[in-house]
Amino acid sequence: MLTRILSASHLGLEITPVDVEVNIFKKGFPGFSIIGLPNKAVEEARERVKTALDNSNIEFPQAKIVVNLAPADIPKEGAGFDLPIAIGILTSLEVVPKFDKAMFFGELSLDGTLRHTKGVFLMAIGAKKLGVRHLFVPKDSAGEGSVVAGVDVYPVESLVQLVNHMSGKIKIDPIKKFHKAEPVLTPEFDFAEIVGQGQAKRAMEVAAAGGHNIFMQGPPGSGKTMLARALAGILPPLSEEESLEVTKIYSVTGNIPPGESLVWTRPFRVSHHTTSRIGLIGGGSNPHPGEISMAHRGVLFLDEFPEFSRSTLEALRQPLEDGKVSITRAAGSVTFPAEFMLVAAANPCPCGFLGDPKRDCKCSARMIMKYNSKLSGPLMDRIDIHITVPTVDIEKLIPKNGEVKKEESSEDILARVIAARNIQNKRLKRAGIYTNSDMKNKHIKEFCHIESEAQALLKQAVNNYNLSARTYFRLIKISQTISDLGQETIIGVKHVAEALQYRVRVEG
Repeated sequence: MLTRILSASHLGLEITPVDVEVNIFKKGFPGFSIIGLPNKAVEEARERVKTALDNSNIEFPQAKIVVNLAPADIPKEGAGFDLPIAIGILTSLEVVPKFDKAMFFGELSLDGTLRHTKGVFLMAIGAKKLGVRHLFVPKDSAGEGSVVAGVDVYPVESLVQLVNHMSGKIKIDPIKKFHKAEPVLTPEFDFAEIVGQGQAKRAMEVAAAGGHNIFMQGPPGSGKTMLARALAGILPPLSEEESLEVTKIYSVTGNIPPGESLVWTRPFRVSHHTTSRIGLIGGGSNPHPGEISMAHRGVLFLDEFPEFSRSTLEALRQPLEDGKVSITRAAGSVTFPAEFMLVAAANPCPCGFLGDPKRDCKCSARMIMKYNSKLSGPLMDRIDIHITVPTVDIEKLIPKNGEVKKEESSEDILARVIAARNIQNKRLKRAGIYTNSDMKNKHIKEFCHIESEAQALLKQAVNNYNLSARTYFRLIKISQTISDLGQETIIGVKHVAEALQYRVRVEG
């Protein structure tokens, strides 16, 4: 008897419907085979399904079983086909009736219970596009699917429970639709804990307000890492549209915890300098998102920036410009979103003390040149803000007469950042972008209004320091963010002057 059960597969963030065709032959030698370009995890479903049925007190048929995953020319991966295969077998045996307009997806444990399975959010989106009303998924993953309106998501605990539901004995109620949760923000550091570094803190505020990339250079122990990690505390929560974008990526990579639904806090990803190019950018035989996509709408922090391989760093150039990364493999071509804030930190030389007034640099000119040669001009040109983070004077760290200078808290800075983001959202909404850093040249001409004196200062700086056209437009973006932080509508001389401090010192 031939049975077709609807499921789905994904390539990148796109869903392809998959018909799980199950045919049981009463004649011939018993066997169980899966065809249709399955990977190793799908092939192993044979043992998981067989054992799960046995442990659920459902007799496994002593017959020849052939499972075809159609279309057969698309690679299938993951354990999510366990449930549709099991239901296909049970339907063929007439243990349960066939369900129309239903999709099944989930991994089986050997005892017949269902395990948390990645990709349920995408499955719910796929079900909605196909006009499928009922989606049966593991209980721990059902929260992801509840986000999608127009699809009834059924949280299934075990194979026995689903058999009873399909047989009409004990019904499973669809999971309730999600409600927006208040994001719980627990940053590792508060800006109030960082003594001094006023310019660096201001640069971080500007970067957070406009979504700008930032590069910090300074000696070891000056506070670069602490500043970067404190940045997470001054980032506004994701909007609903941004949250859906991030949730897609986190769902397909299995980074949504069991029982959770949408991702509401901005990603903050930290990559070690030994990270491979595929790990950072994305890829693989069946392409998966890399760290730049995992940091979508959030922050990617790369400490020890020059220690990354040059090829890995150069691969960042196109995503930094376009906000997405396209990967082509034999299995197909996929595009992952990558609108992230790059926060990079580096020492001025291998020993870290070049230019330090109190400690001597031990590096040769050749060592310094080799160290900094990994950071190419085109890459650095794509980073909006460049700052030097000097060593903090010990006198500022030790309070005098018990008096401790009160530093501004992350909460205070966050309030200004949110206010600036609200101005940007209102101004840029019709263009379909969120922050000043997202603006293209056409948006700058449409939305940015510059005083004549400020325009003259900008032109003078471009001529005096031989700045590139890209840098010119990025200076306008930074100036617009500084203007937004000041709740001002026109870019003035003071805004351009501050923006120049973040570019000219390094490039000049």
